[in-house]
Amino acid sequence: PLSCRDLSAQLSSLPHRATAATTTHTQISLRRAPAPRAPLTTAKRLQLPSAATRDDALASLVGQLEQNLTQDEEEDDLYLPDDASSARRRAAQKHQDELPARWREIHGSDDWAGLLDPMDPLLRSELIRYGELAQACYDAFDYDLASRYCGSCKYPRRAFFERLGMPDAARGYAVTRYLYATSNFRFPNFFSGRSRADAKLWSQRANWIGYVAVSTDEESARLGRRDIAIAWRGTITRLEWVSDLMDYLRPVADEGIPCPDPEVKVESGFVDLYTDKDPSCRFCKYSAREQVLVEVRKLVAHYTALGEDVSISVTGHSLGSSLAILSAYDIAESAANLSNVGVQRAAVCVYSFSGPRVGNGRFRERFEGELGVKALRVTNVHDNVPRMPGIFLNEGVPEMVRRVAEGLRMPWCYSHVGVELALDHKRSPFLKDTLDPGCSHNLEAHLHLLDGYHGSGERFVLASGRDPALVNKASDFLKDHHCVPPFWRQDENKGMVRAPDGRWIQPDRRGHLDDDHHHDGHHVVDGDHHGHFRLFRQP
Repeated sequence: PLSCRDLSAQLSSLPHRATAATTTHTQISLRRAPAPRAPLTTAKRLQLPSAATRDDALASLVGQLEQNLTQDEEEDDLYLPDDASSARRRAAQKHQDELPARWREIHGSDDWAGLLDPMDPLLRSELIRYGELAQACYDAFDYDLASRYCGSCKYPRRAFFERLGMPDAARGYAVTRYLYATSNFRFPNFFSGRSRADAKLWSQRANWIGYVAVSTDEESARLGRRDIAIAWRGTITRLEWVSDLMDYLRPVADEGIPCPDPEVKVESGFVDLYTDKDPSCRFCKYSAREQVLVEVRKLVAHYTALGEDVSISVTGHSLGSSLAILSAYDIAESAANLSNVGVQRAAVCVYSFSGPRVGNGRFRERFEGELGVKALRVTNVHDNVPRMPGIFLNEGVPEMVRRVAEGLRMPWCYSHVGVELALDHKRSPFLKDTLDPGCSHNLEAHLHLLDGYHGSGERFVLASGRDPALVNKASDFLKDHHCVPPFWRQDENKGMVRAPDGRWIQPDRRGHLDDDHHHDGHHVVDGDHHGHFRLFRQP
């Protein structure tokens, strides 16, 4: 279609006629009429001299222009109107001003009753914000097999959000710790493959899987509390990891998590990833579990001692969602959210995106009812990952059937935790109708759907105007006429830089890897009088 700004150049290139009409400047009005309105004819919309209207070339240009204007008007309706932009900004600021008084409600104190349908604007903005913290794990992960740092984070901890181009997060949070896990043969699509750099690889066993961050003083004032955010990375390639992990349920107590009930069970593959460690590797000498519990306990103790309200917000997508749910449960079960004086507990909440089931029905009862951990699961109804494992025996079957199955020790009876917010990508006019499972599972697509969701039966309109081009950052999901290339996000020159001698090299990251890795001495596991395991740093 012909754009408006190209019309002038096209008109000037038309043959001149030897009539008085050639000296007349054609006036074309491109102002859109207010809706609703009746369709306008060419003659009404474009006041052209009679000689020009008989010109076939000009008629063709006018037709293209009308088609372009119509298409633009239809797509503009998918955003809030321009004349409402200032009102939208005022409303958004009003909602943000309410956050200090409403943060417990947004954090799930009432299980989000009345906030999901219709969609609460403040909850929507907070969900997108935490989803972007999870998306940062994908954007920062080095999965280039030609890189000697394949499997690590591309950016130093102290400049994490700045290097990702996330100024709001950079002002709002400081990353206090990177999290690593040992490579596990059961996770072929979670860990990076064998690097071509081979012996030059930064670590033969470790992979970066997320981070812990804490809100700054300024952000804490906006949030109404000190927020500890934990983000877990999901898979970056195909989705076969789900079938790789569909093994059997295992009691969490067998893995060192201090649960008094042996009937509380989780998927063995998830808990293996969470608790595995490799004493020969300095990055995963301690398990992901030990790393996150030590950091959370330290931060909770520090800020509760200052008299602040503290929240723990855990987020993740895909397999990262499973780790988010498991770690949130472990934080509460191990009392890592308990202050040193033992009277104040930090509220623990999970914002999960497109995650599978993690444990059995007894795990759900312990998670929700006895420990009081909150979880809000954002899903796409066309995504298969949240349906697994436990396709046939899950929380949807009658209670009696589930109890019988669990009583018979059937190892495939799973149950989701928390509250589900189910979205439908077919409601978005920006997205293709595709059968590609990677598109329906894509995290950026979920954030796009959140921005346009206002409630069941409501029209899809982007509330914040979040750029739809982000959907194609790592997928091919946007309709072609948006002219956004698929899989467009990439590092400039694939991370290569020019050295002082003129050669192109891969920059050395050893300095920031050493700086980002915490040398904690020993992680000591000790039993307190409550029967919990307590992790702390030795002096």
